[in-house]
Amino acid sequence: MDVLIQTLLLLFHVLSGGSTAAETGTVGTNATQTASTQQLLATLLTASQQYAQPGTSVQPGSGTGKPAGSGSTGTADPNAGTSFTKHDPQPDAPVVKGIYVTAHSAGGSRMEKLLGLLDTTELNSMVIDLKDDVGYITYPTTNPELLKLGKTQRYIGDVNKLMERLKKHDVYPIARIVVFKDTMLAHSHPELSYRRKDGTVWENGKGDSFVNPYRKEVWDYNIAIAKEAVKLGFKEIQFDYVRFPEGFEKKADSLVFDKTKDSRVDTIASFVKYAKSQLEPLGVRVSVDIFGYAASVPAAEGIGQDFVKISKNVDVISPMVYPSHYSTGWFGQKDPDKSPYATIKGSMLDTHKKLDPIGSYKPIIRPWIQDFTASWLGKGHYTPYGKTEVEAQIKALNDTGIHEYLLWNANNRYTSDVKF
Repeated sequence: MDVLIQTLLLLFHVLSGGSTAAETGTVGTNATQTASTQQLLATLLTASQQYAQPGTSVQPGSGTGKPAGSGSTGTADPNAGTSFTKHDPQPDAPVVKGIYVTAHSAGGSRMEKLLGLLDTTELNSMVIDLKDDVGYITYPTTNPELLKLGKTQRYIGDVNKLMERLKKHDVYPIARIVVFKDTMLAHSHPELSYRRKDGTVWENGKGDSFVNPYRKEVWDYNIAIAKEAVKLGFKEIQFDYVRFPEGFEKKADSLVFDKTKDSRVDTIASFVKYAKSQLEPLGVRVSVDIFGYAASVPAAEGIGQDFVKISKNVDVISPMVYPSHYSTGWFGQKDPDKSPYATIKGSMLDTHKKLDPIGSYKPIIRPWIQDFTASWLGKGHYTPYGKTEVEAQIKALNDTGIHEYLLWNANNRYTSDVKF
């Protein structure tokens, strides 16, 4: 079976170019690669666990690889968190129902329409890029601590004016900060990244580079951006790409980079815990985006993401549960994209099973859901997304006790007649 697993992983590496696309959905022109690669990764994770031990049976979305009929999918100590009460730095925050907003939109003409959407619906929050997927700080900061490592783009020309607009429209502001995927920093400071034997900076199949989570300078740089976001008036910091590159366990031995004795999972969890300790005293929430299927499979050791360990140290966890990103068989669906209610419900049931054992450490669950059409899945495998499909996802959340969510559309074109 080891041979089969290795073959599957090799197939994944070849097809994906060593990378999936952006963490929070279909970004830019890479939508097709994003969905298909995430589907394949999810399938491989499940397949590898399927053969992990004799007598183990895993069905997509059924849990974490325990023997069939063995019960809970959670991996945490059932007694964990029973004497702990998590403190919410934003106790007066609304029940968040938000949208993703690129820096281009936030600083451009589209912002007027997006604010109008929030004014006329129950939507009340925006997740805005302050450090984007390339690594640019998206506003013209003069902070020397940030400029020591970072580079800026004037996508948001006047960030203070933006914050005033958000306050005027009663928008709960969330700053999205892409952490370890940072092509700009990797190339300007190769010592903070992964180098090939010839000294060049490693890139994945799409030309993206990552920085090294073992380097505390990288932690402090991103947290410094978060601290400035707090000063600007953001109420929550959402960290994205909190992980190592995809398939990293297959690349590590061929790359040159600094590391400690800590595992990848413990390193990522330590960053999250450290960020929380630095930001909580400032009265800001900390949230983290994570692959949706992470709730349905064991910890992803290769990329360093453990759903439970990360969740214990954040105020909000945002699993990305776009139906289009699950492959055939997940939650009993032939085409999950065509079954938004069943897919979201299955993912949330798995999420509760994973997090219920940590008791009062359990964070707010605020998933990313789909408001885009995944036509790249091919004829017969997708459905156009609009009012019916978005509302089906929201109903599935409500039916599983989840009342917060974020809508993803890479182009920031959202369905306006949804009953939110």
